[in-house]
Amino acid sequence: MRTNRIEAFSDGVLAILITIMVLELKAPEEATFHGLGAVATSLLTYLLSFVYIGIYWNNHHHFFHLVRRIDGVVLWANLHLLFWLSLIPFTTAWMDSTEFATVPVVVYGIDLLLCAVAWYVMQTTVLRAEGSESAVRGMLGRDLKGKLSPALYLAGIGLSWVTPWLGLAIYTAVAVLWLVPDRRVERAIVLSDEG
Repeated sequence: MRTNRIEAFSDGVLAILITIMVLELKAPEEATFHGLGAVATSLLTYLLSFVYIGIYWNNHHHFFHLVRRIDGVVLWANLHLLFWLSLIPFTTAWMDSTEFATVPVVVYGIDLLLCAVAWYVMQTTVLRAEGSESAVRGMLGRDLKGKLSPALYLAGIGLSWVTPWLGLAIYTAVAVLWLVPDRRVERAIVLSDEG
């Protein structure tokens, strides 16, 4: 199967998730900077989750640019990923509405962890469908960020029980880690386009 349908569907779902999150934002009650400051944590929570969904969209786009063959298992693995991503607006809103209470911050971290696990499952099913000649396999290399992220999420979940702000700091650090462009991906795409 070609990848254009899985890419289009995933793009649509991720766009809807971002839209849902922005609709959850409440406008300030006052027309002042003080009023804007009162909703600053909501804006920052939205920003963090927006960045996470953006990271998954970006990686999904690059990943499937190199994928040549998918099957039904890959389709289900992609839906599995989209399921966990679709909970981000819920966990974001819960964290914000409870002013970063411990359990919502822990659940947010669990959702991020399950998104990472689902990405790994999807990645593994693609590699299996493509076989040993996969361009994706060469691009992934040792995948240090992919292996480090779940460990950091677990640390963030654990530290959230101490204080939710420590957990949020870890979740933010993982997002920053993924914002750093991976030159291997760009090189693999250029080679794929030339070949």
